[in-house]
Amino acid sequence: MRILVIYCHPVETSYNAALHTEVVQQLRGAGHEVDDCDLYAEGFNPVMTREERLGYHEVPSNQLPVQGYVDRLLWAEAVVFCFPTWCFGMPAMLKGFFDRVLMPGVAFDISDPHNVKPSLTHIKRISAVVTYGRPRWTALFMGDPPRKSITRYMRLLTGGKARVNYHAYYHMNVATPPRLAAFKARVGQAMARFA
Repeated sequence: MRILVIYCHPVETSYNAALHTEVVQQLRGAGHEVDDCDLYAEGFNPVMTREERLGYHEVPSNQLPVQGYVDRLLWAEAVVFCFPTWCFGMPAMLKGFFDRVLMPGVAFDISDPHNVKPSLTHIKRISAVVTYGRPRWTALFMGDPPRKSITRYMRLLTGGKARVNYHAYYHMNVATPPRLAAFKARVGQAMARFA
């Protein structure tokens, strides 16, 4: 399977970096073709410019500023996100990826505004590996926006057909090495079975 891994964390020694490495290694070990997209390492610009916003609905010229990322997304049959949750949301870098790449003509067809159609119907699988600083009840109290973005919005863009898995580690602020190791092992097993 062709899998686009979208990783978003600025620190190469972080636990998220270790999870990212595990994800990529296990997917490749299982024989998948992996495009490893490290948004920070690649210097992705999350800021939508005034010109981009003015041309947002102009398909296909709206894609030109991020054409390389659009091509990578259209190549993929599956997407795996790997990121931390900050302030109960996804990092600004990743939110900028959603804003700038999941646009008309790529993620959805808005040619008939009364009947918007999903365009990522080639994506069969979506997964996410996500960490949270606080316990799960606080994320639930806040509505857990990252979970909804992955399990609902991304799936909606596939026409509701993609299978979705969401692997979350809550309460990083009191994490212990054994618990972190156990979660990493569970993530590795899930990626080794990814299909």
